[in-house]
Amino acid sequence: MSAPVTPLPTRAESAATPRAAASAPRTPRVEALPTRRWILDLTAVGLLLLIPIVGFRPTFDGAGYLVAALGGLVLGMGLGVLGRLLRWGILLLTAATIAVYFLFGGALALPHTTVAGVIPTLDTLGQLALGAVMSWKELLTTIAPVATDDGHLIVPFILSLVAAVLTTSLALRLRSAGWALLPAAAFLAIEIALGTSEPFVPVVQGVAFGVAGVVWLALRQAWQPQAAAISVGEGPARSGAGLRRALMGGAVIAIAAVIGVATSGFAAPSSPRYVLRDVVIPPFDIREFASPLQSFRAYVRDHPDDPLFTVSGLPEGARMRLATMDAYNGTVYNVSDDGTGSSSAFAPARTNMSADAEGTPATVHVEIGELESVWMPDAGAVQSVTFDGARADDLRRTAHYNEATSTGVVTLGLEKGDEYTLAAVIPEVPSDEALADQSFAPLKMPKQVGVPEALADIASKTVAEAETPVEQVRALQQMLSEGGYFSHGLAGQPLSRAGHGAERIATLLGSEQMVGDDEQYATAMALLAAQVGIPARVVMGFYPDEDTAGEPVYTATGETLHAWVEVAFDGAGWVPFDPTPPEDQVPSDQTTKPKADPKPQVLQPPPPPTEPVDLPPTVADDRGSEDENAFDVGLLWTIVSIGVGVLGLLAVLLAPFIVIGALKATRRRKRREAERASDRISGGWDELVDRASDFGAPVRPGATRQEDAGVLTAAFAEPRVATLASRADLEVFGPTEPSPDDIEAFWTQVDEIVGGMGKGRSVWQRLGARLSIRTLLEGTRFALPERPARATATPGDPATQPADSPQHDAPASKSMARRSRRGSKTRSAPEPSAHPPQENE
Repeated sequence: MSAPVTPLPTRAESAATPRAAASAPRTPRVEALPTRRWILDLTAVGLLLLIPIVGFRPTFDGAGYLVAALGGLVLGMGLGVLGRLLRWGILLLTAATIAVYFLFGGALALPHTTVAGVIPTLDTLGQLALGAVMSWKELLTTIAPVATDDGHLIVPFILSLVAAVLTTSLALRLRSAGWALLPAAAFLAIEIALGTSEPFVPVVQGVAFGVAGVVWLALRQAWQPQAAAISVGEGPARSGAGLRRALMGGAVIAIAAVIGVATSGFAAPSSPRYVLRDVVIPPFDIREFASPLQSFRAYVRDHPDDPLFTVSGLPEGARMRLATMDAYNGTVYNVSDDGTGSSSAFAPARTNMSADAEGTPATVHVEIGELESVWMPDAGAVQSVTFDGARADDLRRTAHYNEATSTGVVTLGLEKGDEYTLAAVIPEVPSDEALADQSFAPLKMPKQVGVPEALADIASKTVAEAETPVEQVRALQQMLSEGGYFSHGLAGQPLSRAGHGAERIATLLGSEQMVGDDEQYATAMALLAAQVGIPARVVMGFYPDEDTAGEPVYTATGETLHAWVEVAFDGAGWVPFDPTPPEDQVPSDQTTKPKADPKPQVLQPPPPPTEPVDLPPTVADDRGSEDENAFDVGLLWTIVSIGVGVLGLLAVLLAPFIVIGALKATRRRKRREAERASDRISGGWDELVDRASDFGAPVRPGATRQEDAGVLTAAFAEPRVATLASRADLEVFGPTEPSPDDIEAFWTQVDEIVGGMGKGRSVWQRLGARLSIRTLLEGTRFALPERPARATATPGDPATQPADSPQHDAPASKSMARRSRRGSKTRSAPEPSAHPPQENE
């Protein structure tokens, strides 16, 4: 006698569960994980994500960024665990991640915008929405290390949050841990790209990430249940095999780590690597603005007593710097891209500037009066700037600072009523005794062009008897300040032409009596110093007179505008020197008039007319119009940025819906346009079943169309489904191929039935059906568990089978479930339900 043949269960029979089996325990839909698996996966995820979080250290100023990064890590891992326990789908998990981002982003990344450092405000939510798109650019266009309170913390927070959600979810839900390494590796790659140009750090990060990942995969593989069959005669498997595999894997990992670390020191490139920060060019060029030294005489002439700005909190002896220039082209002193600490290298102002500055801390408040300029008056080495007033936000966004030259710029332009507060460090000016043993700093200065030839001989003769570097500088300073005369060339003053071009400087130094003001003397000393290898630059700024020094409020006017020279000493930094003669050191009319043209006309061109002296104000006025246009462009850019941020956020929110809809539309098109006519009929039926499954119908893989029809008829009360199933069987298994009209009519009926599935259901149910990914994952390793069958037939229905029927045999049912339900010509016709099961012979 042969063993009885157990018939396979049908989908309709499975759907008609008897009432006697209603109380039977239901198989859990999600496999429970052992405790050691929870511990292993969560520990591995934490270690893998800590590697890029620690790698952000050189990018940020201090360890304050860890609050945002570690907070995002904990929240993200918590969402991953919660999603696993509550069986959340991708849409619900995405919505929860976005909610957590806005709910906790203020406390972790923007605490200064919240109430009590925790409760988010409208400003917090707005900055979080805009920062999700714009914070990346702001981080890249700011010189590292960046501050932790300028909105830059949004980047590590959002990266760690998203990476933790994805890595934790994949690790806890998938049998293969390799997929979980992808978001963690992407986090590491993004962190390296956003970081600094340090060649060795990514090597260490890569080795640590590889070791952690391999150990995790090895342990997961060792703990994975083995499905291999064991021969009855071999006895139990040897218990030491798993331990031996683990030890061998650990040895391989250890050897690889040692080799990687040992060779990284030799293989690491000697030059800095390139990161995104190196290729992102800030949209600001200081050379678009004229040199302020060109307007020196205009300020003195037009605003002698007008309050250009007022300063409170300025320490005694400190100076207000307006601009620093180190490049000469024969016409004007300006900024340059050449040399050490480029004078044109301006970066957006932040709150951690001049971190290495030494001196006396000071808080200086500035209120702008008649000064209209893009150059921002500042004192010492500025560490942070806080703008006040109606234009505070606009000024903050357009403020730039150059730490190498201690110069600030506001591209929007300063106007009357603007005010700001500087947190600065005022450096101490060393005495000559302190500089006696100091040499000049070995700096590469920009090459000076158009310098009069006579200056080299004058400079060498002037410093010939000096023995130390500081004595050389003092010799040049005293030659000018003690041997020259002061005059602005205004009405009632001795003749003194404006400008600092090569001809004007040659005239100054070639005259028997030198006459000029700060503009000419500072330029002359800087050029003379460059001829003998002294690193010097010209600074234009303000400082009070001796009789008003030390007062609590200093009012800067055209009379207190000055220009001086700074010389770099090794170990002391840039030291100021004043080559301009005292204002009371003026020549007499008798000695001045014959010296107005001390050289033959063939050697020097005639003095230019007086009118060009008024050019700087005109340039300033034109530049003011440009600044107004720049304001309009800046406002437009702000509006566009906010719009892009909102659209980007909407794109992120709608991306899952768009992708799911596109995949389903593509699937339907392929079914409708299949090559074989019978496959188009089968595809129409499959489309109907898939849409019903999206609405929650408990269809099962491997069932016949008649069985599917029974489930769909009960689920949607649609009698046409049975007729359509019979028609599909007839068209697929019939002797001839269906005609195009038959296919069109079949699909039309499918669309009608599908369109009626949503009737009587809520908006959320219809939306959930459209966004369901169950049928998209069917047939893959990520397929979702089957829905439990609902009792839809009465106990007397012949389709209803007892709970202990052989048709419920689990192995046979699983075997049948692996078969595809897609019909074709090779598929056998469905057997009549009246056929009895085979009996034992």
